[in-house]
Amino acid sequence: MPFDISLALDLLGTFFFAVSGCLLAARKGFDIIGSLLLGSLVGLGGGVARDVILDAGVPAAFSQPLYLMPPLLATVLVFFLFQHVERGGNLLRMFDAGGLGLFCITGTLKALGAGLNPVAAVLLGVTTAIGGGVLRDITANEVPQLFNSRDLYAIPCFLGAILTTVLWYSGAMNLVTGIATAVAVFALRMLSHRYSWHAPMAVRGWKHRRAFRN
Repeated sequence: MPFDISLALDLLGTFFFAVSGCLLAARKGFDIIGSLLLGSLVGLGGGVARDVILDAGVPAAFSQPLYLMPPLLATVLVFFLFQHVERGGNLLRMFDAGGLGLFCITGTLKALGAGLNPVAAVLLGVTTAIGGGVLRDITANEVPQLFNSRDLYAIPCFLGAILTTVLWYSGAMNLVTGIATAVAVFALRMLSHRYSWHAPMAVRGWKHRRAFRN
């Protein structure tokens, strides 16, 4: 995949995640500085972790000023538009799912481009996708969505990273297949919430309701 396309997907994923952070900041009653910081944390956190793990020098979030624009744009949009949109969690969840779909692809591609083996590339792609969201939720004093057993969060990322790896090795990775993979991850994440799809509980035989009793 040409670098400019990868960069575009990375910036778009940063924007999606940043909007989710700014929406959560608005729901929590943060001021505009808190919104900018939380949006920046979720939008840039996964990519920074990825670049540090790859030992790629200064993370792209700090070496390329373009990466500062998505959080700024997200902060401004939420500041002016939040009062006109639904105040529930659906919009936040949609932007978060969009970020997951894009970041599991760009993280995996960057790992493959750095020479990592397929298994390591998939793991780093998932880490890139979920890292920012975990930082966002912990910072805002929320239970991270990663640990919410009522739907699927990491599993769509794993499937997206695996599919990206297969496409990369087969030479079929391009803008169309990349976007299709991101859409598939987004759809699986949203459908899992809509229909309450979830992984088995940590103890065999436990019911979902029982696990939340204490």
